[in-house]
Amino acid sequence: MARRSGGSVLLSIIAEPMVEPDDHPFQDAGGLPSSDDTAKRRQVLEGARQAFLAMGFDGASMNDVARLAGVSKGTLYVYFPSKAALFEALIRTERRQQAEQLFQLEDDDRPVADVLQDLGVNFMQMMTTPGSIAHLRTVIGVAGKLPDIGRAFFEAGPQYGWGRLSQWLDRRVSEGRLSIPDTQLAAQQFFDLCQVGHLKQLLFATREQSTPAEIQAGVAQAVTLFMAGYGAQEKTNN
Repeated sequence: MARRSGGSVLLSIIAEPMVEPDDHPFQDAGGLPSSDDTAKRRQVLEGARQAFLAMGFDGASMNDVARLAGVSKGTLYVYFPSKAALFEALIRTERRQQAEQLFQLEDDDRPVADVLQDLGVNFMQMMTTPGSIAHLRTVIGVAGKLPDIGRAFFEAGPQYGWGRLSQWLDRRVSEGRLSIPDTQLAAQQFFDLCQVGHLKQLLFATREQSTPAEIQAGVAQAVTLFMAGYGAQEKTNN
């Protein structure tokens, strides 16, 4: 299929004709996906990740994804009925994996400011990589016409992260270490404070990168402001 020009309407780009699949997902005796099927799906998603990062959502075709994944186009459509569905699945998978790695807070009983500093730095190091910035630009670019993609990113990324931090803050409030009337709002405020001076500048290409020292300093300021507002009851161990 000939590649459409960059000015083509987005929805026409994703409406590529369906083809008959040339194989089917493997299932075990109980009808559940087998390990082979899971591995094939991961292979497809990895090809999609490479294609979308290199060419963007508009520029990457299902042919490109199939080539980079090392599978046939028919196999691709067995797992995902459209490019939009493939991109949505990739977003949900990658955002959830990153969030699971980032938000390992359950048993962390260190001083609140120390935990928030480490969390904020790890979060910003993840968000400011060239790949993350490119991914976010792509999502923003298509969310208006394909709201399911924007919703997938929001639910698997920001919303999930706010919920995890909110749960941890709830426990610190119950211990009398913080005073927060709305921990969901407080979680959002913390992550927004961490991004000040970095994320928008990177998104709009007014700066090339954020150095580790800049991230450390910015998060430290965010923690100071957060604790000034909510940390009046923080207890220290003598």
